[in-house]
Order: sequence, then structure tokens, then C-alpha cells
Amino acid sequence: MDTPRTILIVGPTAGGKTDLGVELALRLSGEVVTADAFQVYRGMDIGTAKPTPEERRGVPHHLLDIVDPPESFSVHQWLALANRTIGDIGAGGRLPIVVGGTNLYVKSLLDGLFEGPAPDPALRDQLRAMSPEARREELVRVDPDAARRIHPNDERRTIRAIEVFRQTGRAISTHQTQWDAPGADDSRLLVGLDWPVETINRRINARVRAMIERGLVEEVRRLAPHLGPQAREALGYKQILAHLAGAMSLDDAAEKIKIETRRFAKNQRTWLKRLRRTPGSLWIDAATMPREEWAGLIERAWRPRG
Repeated sequence: MDTPRTILIVGPTAGGKTDLGVELALRLSGEVVTADAFQVYRGMDIGTAKPTPEERRGVPHHLLDIVDPPESFSVHQWLALANRTIGDIGAGGRLPIVVGGTNLYVKSLLDGLFEGPAPDPALRDQLRAMSPEARREELVRVDPDAARRIHPNDERRTIRAIEVFRQTGRAISTHQTQWDAPGADDSRLLVGLDWPVETINRRINARVRAMIERGLVEEVRRLAPHLGPQAREALGYKQILAHLAGAMSLDDAAEKIKIETRRFAKNQRTWLKRLRRTPGSLWIDAATMPREEWAGLIERAWRPRG
């Protein structure tokens, strides 16, 4: 089956992607496909900035609330579900609008996914037994590009990058260079929201404050017995879990969430540089263009493709 015509929206966290996706769906008879590694989890609502029913404004949203928090979830699983969902939406005469929170998911949808060697349980156990400092030193040595992208505390991705190198003799960053020269595809329009660092950092700080006020602590307390290792690493949840365990005050936890989210936004900017190479993509200067003009600009860019 041919890939249906699709709009994809990317940008930094707290940058307005969710609202824009809903507005475009209302204008263009579309449905939203969420590309977020943690909004897939049932019950993880406030901390993942999952759109509420009111915020969805009647627009169907797909790939939300499809996994229970004890379970793990991979990009491979998401990609299979996303391709099937996009096909179903297109077959129904509607426009799929992919709203990205996890840029790896969007990039994989656009350009395919590096499969890599199968996981080696014995090797992974060996790598987990290493000290974080030793793992980090090895990653910097064998794959400095990956080390720049992967946060020092991200054990899962660090182990995978080292595992790929040990099994193939090539850095995972080298395997992924296929993504650096994407081909043109008139059936898809990638839309990126550009924000100055200082502005997005202020928006992040405001979002974290709002999450605390909306009941993030209560949400994490309720979910804590059910969170698996992957869900426990989600921004906000990890820090509030530490607070609930008595490791830090709520004020310190909130500040830590802000710091880690700003760091995450910095990592996103690396991904967005890659995505910017996508031929025919549209990038919006979100700080200078009035918010009410975004959807109209995208609609004008999209209509001629029909």
C-alpha cells in the first residue's frame, strides 16, 4: 500500500506542537498520530503533557494510552503501529498528522530504522555490571558522536551504543548515517517549530510549575507501584519518585525536572538539525510569527501538494 499523504510536526518540548496538530486536524479533516515514547503509557498523563480530552477538541488521537506502565516499549513497536495507523487513517479519507515528541520516532518514520544486531543478554549484563564512569569512557572512545547525543545518565542507550560497536566493529552513529541524506517525498510535509533557547527554557520552566500545580506528585504516587524500569526514567517521574523516597524536597525535585528538561531540549536541537535536512520541509520562526498564523501557513504549503 502506498504511504498516505502525511503532515509531520516537530519542535522542542513545550513548543506548541500539540495545539498546532489539533488545529491542523480541524482545518484539514485530519487525525493525530502521537509520536511520543512516554505518552503511550496509560496513566502517565500530567508528567508527559498528554493532551486532555478538552485539549483534543474532538480530534481523534492515536497511539496514546496503549501500554501499561510496567511494560517496556520500543521504537520498533511504535513504527509498526504508526505505519498501520497512518495507512488506516488515509484509507478512511482523512489526513494523518504525526505530532512528534520523540524525534527518533519521527526520523524513523521518515527514513526507516537502523535495525542493528540482535540484543546480546550476556553482553548487556556485562555492560550493566560496569560502573557508569567506565561505560561512559568506553562510549566516548568508541563513538564520540553518540556520546554527544546520549546523556551520561541514560544507561539504556549507552549500553545499546556500546553493544552495537562491540558486535559490529562500527559505531552506531556510523550505521545511522543513512539518515543524513534523506530522499525527497512529496507525499509528506515535515513542519518544524524553531524557538530561541532562552524562550523555550522559559516555557519549560512554566510547564513544570503547571505540572506540579495540576497534581504531578499525586499522579506519580499513584503510579509508583506499577512503573517499570523504562517508565521510571521518564522526565518528571524519576525526580518525583526520588522526592517520594525522601531523597530530595519537592522544590528540589521541581528544579531538577526543569534542569533535566532543558537538557533534553538541548538534545532535541541536535535531532532537529538532522530533520532540517529533509527536502521540502517547512520551518516556522515560532518566536516572531504570531501563533494564530502558523496553521494557515502550513495549510497554504500543503494544499498545492494535493
